[in-house]
Amino acid sequence: MSNNSMVCDGGGEIGRAQAAQAEACGLAPHPDMNPILLKPTGSLGSQVILNGYPWKNQTASEYYNDFDFLLKNVLESYRRLASEYEYIVIEGAGSVTELNLKHCDLVNLGLAARLNAPGILVADIDRGGVFASVVGTFHLLEPEERHLVRTFLVNRFRGDLSLFRNGVGILEERTGRRCLGVFPFVSDVHLDPEDSVSLVNRESPRAREMAGQAGGIGIVQLPHISNFTDFRLLPDAQYISRPVDGVFDVIFLPGTKNTIEDMQWLHSNGMSDWLRHQYRDGATIVGVCGGFQMLGEEIVDRDQMESTQQKVRGLGLIAASTRLMPHKTLRLVSAHTPSGIPFRGYEIHMGVTTVMDDALPFARLVDGTRDGVRLPRIAGTYLHGAFENKAVLEELLQRTLPDSVVENKDAQYDRLADWFTASVDERLFETEYLGL
Repeated sequence: MSNNSMVCDGGGEIGRAQAAQAEACGLAPHPDMNPILLKPTGSLGSQVILNGYPWKNQTASEYYNDFDFLLKNVLESYRRLASEYEYIVIEGAGSVTELNLKHCDLVNLGLAARLNAPGILVADIDRGGVFASVVGTFHLLEPEERHLVRTFLVNRFRGDLSLFRNGVGILEERTGRRCLGVFPFVSDVHLDPEDSVSLVNRESPRAREMAGQAGGIGIVQLPHISNFTDFRLLPDAQYISRPVDGVFDVIFLPGTKNTIEDMQWLHSNGMSDWLRHQYRDGATIVGVCGGFQMLGEEIVDRDQMESTQQKVRGLGLIAASTRLMPHKTLRLVSAHTPSGIPFRGYEIHMGVTTVMDDALPFARLVDGTRDGVRLPRIAGTYLHGAFENKAVLEELLQRTLPDSVVENKDAQYDRLADWFTASVDERLFETEYLGL
């Protein structure tokens, strides 16, 4: 479940975390690696992406009613992968002992049992309650499940590892399993965020400190924010969800899974007026995907793809209108800026935006198609990933970014692998999981 997604080379979208896992393995992302992606549209419903493409908008109860059909698709994806690869890692979601959901378990021991896949229980000690979590989980396993969960590990440990040595002994005694390792908390490995949970409390003390000050980069933290990996080269940008004093240099309106509701949210909490004042006072406003749609005069949803409200007023910063469509655009593209900077990006949207302004496009695709708009201190684009290109971002910001912000992703994956290797019981891992 995530609104951070990525388009695969052959078409279709998967969660950004699954795409990162593929990258770390040196593989091209494929929809079979994430056959079901749930993209929340509100607190109770999600757009169900099945095999890379939108299938239905469903509530949780509707989703579980389709268990048999969804399981069939998951197993077919697994079989296709199993025909190509020697090892497959199946990532669970939530707890392996969610007793109320076992009858419709697509993502944990229900699937592992069908495939006879050995499992590792991962406990996050940083959240507290690790003894109750680990021992309680093993206690709740059914007899036929216990052979599947071979061992456990303790993750995100802070402090002196030697102080937990007797804790490991207690856990091993109570569970009858050997510990695969105690892994220290690390802060110097930077991976693409999986979902918006990583933004909790990001609205910054620093954004509040900006009151009365000038400068800086802001990112509007929309309720249904999506694909905020677009801003990974801006680690010091401030996420904001309410009007603050002071004028930013640049404010980004990010993508969203529900443009209509998030536009209404901007109107209701004073952010739309605040954004217009920021623009008038000298800030540059940049919209990406749903944020681009919000820059225009109106967003129309005649087919009620997102909301029962068929039209909402935009910010009115550009002369443009957006119509939400029943079919989703999903594609990887190659493009260049008006000055000639080449870059790769991807589109994930259900809208068509008509720009009436006589303005430069944000970019041109290789087939000559125009994307987005550039006006004085206004820019809008449908191309996710554009600002993950350092040169494109520097051109927009009109400043040079340090080379450290674009450290090769492989360096991060290597650092993570080194961290794992330093703490894991390699022999236990090899015998229990790799069959060596």
